[in-house]
Amino acid sequence: MDNLKYGNRQIYMEGIIVEIQDGAVSIDLKGRLGFMKIPRRMLISNHDIKVGQEVGFMMSYPESLSEEINKKYLDTINHNKTKKEEILNESFNS
Repeated sequence: MDNLKYGNRQIYMEGIIVEIQDGAVSIDLKGRLGFMKIPRRMLISNHDIKVGQEVGFMMSYPESLSEEINKKYLDTINHNKTKKEEILNESFNS
């Protein structure tokens, strides 16, 4: 947290549950702010969760930490992208 220059500016946000999987919950953020997918265990609820329910949470804006690229993560991203393309090409050519 010492890397952040703008400190902790939490903002109350809301969203709608749009998908529930075994281990994940997908949420569309209100105000056209995007979409996020979280582990199901992170959603606090006293009842069964259902598609269409509203959720509220505190969030801060992400802040870029530096200009440096994390080579390890970039290599993993490129590797996964290449693998997906290979799988798609194999299934398309079959």
